[in-house]
Amino acid sequence: MAAAGVVSGKVIYEQEGVYIHSSCGKTNDQDSLISGILRILEKDAEVIVDWRPLDDALDSSSILYAGKDSSSVVEWTQAPKERVHRGLEHLNSYEAEWDMVNTVSFKKKLHTNGDAPSHRNGKSKWSFLFSLTDLKSVKQNKEGMGWSYLVFRLKDDVVLPALHFHQGDSKLLIDALEKYVVLCESPQDKRTLLVNCQSKSLSQSFENLLDEPAYGLIQKIKKDPYTATMVGFSKVTNYIFDSLRGSDPSTHQRPPSEMADFLSDAIPGLKINQQEEPGFEVITRIDLGERPVVQRREPVSLDEWTKNMDAEGRILNVDNIKQRIFRGGLSHVLRKQAWKFLLGYFPWDSTKEERTQLQKQKTDEYFRMKLQWKSVSEEQEKRNSRLRDYRSLIEKDVNRTDRTNKFYEGQDNPGLILLHDILMTYCMYDFDLGYVQGMSDLLSPLLYVMENEVDAFWCFASYMDQMHQNFEEQMQGMKTQLIQLSTLLRLLDSGFCSYLESQDSGYLYFCFRWLLIRFKREFSFLDILRLWEVMWTELPCKNFHLLLCCAILESEKQQIMEKHYGFNEILKHINELSMKIDVEGVLCKAEAISLQMVKCKELPQAVCEILGLQDSEVATPDSDTGEDENVGITSCPASAFQSDSLPVLAASGARDDNRTQISVSPNVSRLTPA
Repeated sequence: MAAAGVVSGKVIYEQEGVYIHSSCGKTNDQDSLISGILRILEKDAEVIVDWRPLDDALDSSSILYAGKDSSSVVEWTQAPKERVHRGLEHLNSYEAEWDMVNTVSFKKKLHTNGDAPSHRNGKSKWSFLFSLTDLKSVKQNKEGMGWSYLVFRLKDDVVLPALHFHQGDSKLLIDALEKYVVLCESPQDKRTLLVNCQSKSLSQSFENLLDEPAYGLIQKIKKDPYTATMVGFSKVTNYIFDSLRGSDPSTHQRPPSEMADFLSDAIPGLKINQQEEPGFEVITRIDLGERPVVQRREPVSLDEWTKNMDAEGRILNVDNIKQRIFRGGLSHVLRKQAWKFLLGYFPWDSTKEERTQLQKQKTDEYFRMKLQWKSVSEEQEKRNSRLRDYRSLIEKDVNRTDRTNKFYEGQDNPGLILLHDILMTYCMYDFDLGYVQGMSDLLSPLLYVMENEVDAFWCFASYMDQMHQNFEEQMQGMKTQLIQLSTLLRLLDSGFCSYLESQDSGYLYFCFRWLLIRFKREFSFLDILRLWEVMWTELPCKNFHLLLCCAILESEKQQIMEKHYGFNEILKHINELSMKIDVEGVLCKAEAISLQMVKCKELPQAVCEILGLQDSEVATPDSDTGEDENVGITSCPASAFQSDSLPVLAASGARDDNRTQISVSPNVSRLTPA
């Protein structure tokens, strides 16, 4: 909450003739119509919506306020009188109202049916103000039903009195609100506007935010971390911190955990590095032992692949072929076939004939879905806001597709047109999720490899089955991965973690883009093909992509710490790694980390769960192939990166000492018809 009594609030919107109908139609008494003034105020990093009667003498003791933790607010009550008698001059200023933000008290008392609570004194009892961060939805009146009115609902489902606009309508208010939050129609009720709905908030281009006021920039980063991380977040870090700190040089030192709080607001529910939470134990030093040397092999060739099929086209020894792919990837000529198996479009045990029939079935299904959105007229689309929003988002993202690959060169390139059509069709396939920024990054390599619209769509749909949680509105998948990454990195090097925390970077927010679109913007186009096919083998353990993150961060540790990088410098440095990372070196190091962890006899239970070990050994690629790995290999030397003696966070719980070898399922889950 903004500090009280520092500067007066800046009035962004003001409207007189906004009434509360206090009698709710039960009486014809004129006093039942309370005329008031509605304002939107800016103060520091807070935006307040404020309504009060015109004849209110600004008695601050009557101000109603929903605090940031509005879950405890069930009845509005007056603040103690001794806190508000500070003189007439103070009471007649907005500073008095801001002071009441911190002095208002609450009393637990349940109300039903969303009724406004009753109060004890006159018109002043209807005054209210709340922070825009607590707004959940805005309900509008039906068109042609008398005066325009709005009803504000807060996040804990407290419903405020309806505001009736007797002079004009509420359009200007909605426009003012949309400067700070994103509003969209509720799927259940077109009259209700939901705050920060996913379909629009993820569409905003971070590139355009530099032209906006500091508050607007910060708020849009907080509510839209996807866009912020997708478009060069580091370019604006100095601007952000200048906005947060203000121009006073004395404020340039950030207070501890300021940025951790700032970014935990961006991803609600994200709590990492909390070593004193119940259910966790502090583990002192864990000796992971020596890290082994790992080598890579040549990519799997078309000849190797063909020799691993029977006469009917079934893949033989699936475990073995996956291990070979993990160790060396695939030759490019083979990717069009092999990716369909790795992604689950084709079952591993299917025959060539079965795959041909499946493709025919999937082709029919795809074009039926494509016809659905192709047949929507302009008039129909105008009445379907979600489809309209999806199309707008897709067109913007497709236009930003990396053109360095010849497949997507030129404005009217067929590849770009197919990207658009496939993404629109996916909106028909999964209308609830629809389109979210970043999905085009996942599709473009698939279309490039498949060179076929239908095959690319079904491979993309299968990939989205794996990545779905990354793009859901609550960001549960992203929260979980960031927490898991923090746990793994702390085990590997708690000293490095402590340094990151000291620079407000312990939440690893700079890894957000890596996780969101699986490193798509960190590696060259050809390198990402290699990286993805290796990850799709699901070897050598669960969440191998988190170990890839650890491997990259480990490689950058020395420079970050020796040069004493702060928050800005860390963010900028990580962002500038894009297209400069050696994919083979990272794969070597990540596999070596997995082997080092599995050999540790005291691996924390939390880490076992993250890597899917269940106190068992990692399935080691090529352990049973008997291959000569000295041909066409890339050596990855053991790292000098050592774990420090600072505490490591791990979940408490009993361990199962019966170790078993993890088996790799011969069948990837197959895609069934929708």
